[in-house]
Amino acid sequence: MFPNVKGDMACFPWRVFWIIQALVDVTLSQETYAPHSIRIEGDLTLGGLFPVHARGVSGEPCGDIKKENGIHRLEAMLYALDQINSDDELLPNITLGARVLDTCSRDTYALEQSLTFVQALIQKDTSDVRCTNGEPPVFVKPEKVVGVIGASASSVSIMVANILRLFQIPQISYASTAPELSDDRRYDFFSRVVPPDSFQAQAMVDIVKLMGWNYVSTVASEGSYGEKGVEAFMQISREAGGICIAQSLKIPHDHKQADFDKIIRQLLDTSLARAVIIFAYDEDIRGILNASKRADQVGHFLWIGSDSWGAKNSTIQGLEDAAIGAVTILPKRATVEGFDNYFTSRTLENNRRNVWFAEFWEENFNCKLMSSSKKEDTSRKCTVFGLFNRGPGLRHQAPPPSTLQQPQDIICSRGYDLGWAEGQERIGIDSYYEQEGKVQFVIDAVYAMAHALHNMQKDLCPDQSGVCGEMEHAGGKKLLKYIRSVSFNGSTGTSVTFNRNGDAPGRYNLFQYQMNINSTPRYKVIGEWAETLKLHINEMQWPNGEMKIPISVCSLPCKTGQRKKIVKGMPCCWHCEPCDGYQYQFDETSCKLCAYNMRPNANHTGCQPIPIVKLEWHSPWAIIPVFLAMLGIIATTFVMATFIRYNDTPIVRASGRELSYVLLTGIFLCYIITFVMIAMPDIAVCSFRRIFLGLGMCISYAALLTKTNRIYRIFEEGKKSVTPPKLISPTSQLAITSSLISVQLLGVLIWFGVDPPNTIIDYDEQKTINPDKARGVLKCDITDLQIICSLGYSILLMVTCTIYAIKTRGVPENFNEAKPIGFTMYTTCIVWLAFIPIFFGTAQSAEKLYIQTTTLTISMNLSASVALGMLYMPKVYVIIFHPELNVQKRKRSFKAVATAATMTSRLSHKPSDRPNGEAKTELCENVDPNSLAAKKKYVSYNDLVI
Repeated sequence: MFPNVKGDMACFPWRVFWIIQALVDVTLSQETYAPHSIRIEGDLTLGGLFPVHARGVSGEPCGDIKKENGIHRLEAMLYALDQINSDDELLPNITLGARVLDTCSRDTYALEQSLTFVQALIQKDTSDVRCTNGEPPVFVKPEKVVGVIGASASSVSIMVANILRLFQIPQISYASTAPELSDDRRYDFFSRVVPPDSFQAQAMVDIVKLMGWNYVSTVASEGSYGEKGVEAFMQISREAGGICIAQSLKIPHDHKQADFDKIIRQLLDTSLARAVIIFAYDEDIRGILNASKRADQVGHFLWIGSDSWGAKNSTIQGLEDAAIGAVTILPKRATVEGFDNYFTSRTLENNRRNVWFAEFWEENFNCKLMSSSKKEDTSRKCTVFGLFNRGPGLRHQAPPPSTLQQPQDIICSRGYDLGWAEGQERIGIDSYYEQEGKVQFVIDAVYAMAHALHNMQKDLCPDQSGVCGEMEHAGGKKLLKYIRSVSFNGSTGTSVTFNRNGDAPGRYNLFQYQMNINSTPRYKVIGEWAETLKLHINEMQWPNGEMKIPISVCSLPCKTGQRKKIVKGMPCCWHCEPCDGYQYQFDETSCKLCAYNMRPNANHTGCQPIPIVKLEWHSPWAIIPVFLAMLGIIATTFVMATFIRYNDTPIVRASGRELSYVLLTGIFLCYIITFVMIAMPDIAVCSFRRIFLGLGMCISYAALLTKTNRIYRIFEEGKKSVTPPKLISPTSQLAITSSLISVQLLGVLIWFGVDPPNTIIDYDEQKTINPDKARGVLKCDITDLQIICSLGYSILLMVTCTIYAIKTRGVPENFNEAKPIGFTMYTTCIVWLAFIPIFFGTAQSAEKLYIQTTTLTISMNLSASVALGMLYMPKVYVIIFHPELNVQKRKRSFKAVATAATMTSRLSHKPSDRPNGEAKTELCENVDPNSLAAKKKYVSYNDLVI
């Protein structure tokens, strides 16, 4: 601190103490006569930047005190610190301190002040500084600021952010909304609890379009906030289309009254553009409203103000008539009741930590605390009740006020200026009080920093309460990571989060300044914006008693589906031409075709996705096949359960248990495919469709084909010899069936490899001439040809099985299942012959998706039902209702079957001897007359054991 200290005595302990005391005295004296900061001790220190004073004039850095934007917000931070420090759950055993600075509403001054925050991080080279005895001097190290709350104006935040990022100090703003600050590459340590202006610019565009205004002007304060806000508005309005910017004007930094008068004259040059978008600071808004009054244009302009206007009364005080009808935007907020109770209880006595509170007191109650007060617009003295210390750190006992005449009569031995302690005035009682709009966000910003520190302390100091060494050396980059990941309910219950750029989500309240029934002007909430606009137009009022929404257009809006043909030399005036078909209004002058998967919206100003349809479960097209499938599943399950229950009974064994279970499995899968075909298409569903589409039929007809082939071979072989044919055992039959099924599975496997399953949206299938009726069909990437190919092998098995059924139709009826299988196959062929023309005949129909899916599923349900009904229901009937017939019959040798086959062949040439060409062979000569087989006189094929 003092590199020029000389003398041997300077480095002795008592000299060191003297140096520290001198430093403290200097600091105290500076803060007494020029109180530019508040210092609150704590384990961790947060910086604060607030516009306590307005921008100074005539070379002065600071001007008048700002009661709302300055003191309210500053006190909100102090209030939040009190709440956090008294919370046992948040940052336990850690006290948050603060170093609060006044930016004086000027970016350069704020940058100079913010250097205070980085002093502790600057490495001073003191290697060449030595006391006379060779020992290094002692320096007082300033407190380390872990994070900064602020600033308010975007221009100030930008300036400060540039210096803070160099030292990796995280910053959370409560009011800066410039879109520029969303650039995470340039402002990587900056975050904010308010949404960026790009959101409110979008909200403004939505308001303008909803009002039907297409010819507007913009006014911006010079600097990042105003210029970037207007730039965002213009950019979004260009993208949205339908809005012309008549003029874009800028208010200079060092403005004069003439500058505002000139702006009003320029706005009147395009008088049809009554709507004016304002991104400006409080003083500039007042200047514009004053100029409109001087030009006698009250009620002509339709003001749309940004969040800097919001719902502030101070901005329009004395200019209420010029502000009537103004629509303003403010980030969605609510009053923090706890802060109201806190702030209205502040007095000069209990709020000594705020070094600017006395000045606020004088301004708020329009009185003087001391004869040396700078307030010159009043001579009224504030009521007093004691003494108070204007400088921090002073704790002298003052004499009773009865012994004093004026505050200046009291002089401290150390030269500090004293004033009266507690005024009898009370905030909210002796003065008007309304909570400033950004108080909520100040509190949320402080809490966001506290939650980040809390989470970091838990991670870095898991076994230690308070600040540990690792946390002290963690650095701002690590803290920034915790800030960006916080998520909690803020002071008013709304969620506080940050996106990857450090921005808060966009949520706005929309106000209009209007007269109430008592002719008293006030702000009224007329809507909100949270990604979409909700505006209560019927609650809006307009200047000069206008009942309808005033117009701000050069030409009347084009009708729905029309584009603007700009009049040459008049870019905001046009003739209207329709945008028809699938065209949309690309910009003000042209129509373009929407993308293949899009269609124009209702007013043809943009494109929207074509609605996606699929076969829904509640559709009549789905209800019928689903109902049939459910009945089939129940019946199949019942048959299978019956067979399992009576697995060792003669009828079950005689029916060929192994193939029966295979066949029932195929039938079950035929029913199941209905649900797969109707289910919402995705990769899994599409994969199951490919697998099960032909698998159920393949399993069914492979089993039936194996059965009919076995019958055919047995009786054909029986005509030639008594030697049984090969491959007729149950194991052989299963092997044949499996080999037939494997062909289908191999084909599906190849299909998977060549063309992996996927979903597609077919926009051509229902792309009608009228875009409103266009639909995209969500379906699996399976063509009609692929469906037929998948079913083709099963159809081949079905046809082959039918041929064998025809060939074995002459076998003795009690000797085999050929006839039930034959009837099954004949019926199945009829079903599928009807299916093919329906399936392909509806390929060009608008209902193709529904008809083809329903036809396919019903055909498969019917095929399965025919097989189930004809082959198994009679057996189940006998098993359950006539168990006396389900007994063991005498087993026959293959020789008997061969004899039956020979006799059948001979008798088949004498149809007159047996009706319908049936041949019955009597082979029961030696059968017990009391046996059931003797009574039936016939040997069944199912009785055969080989």
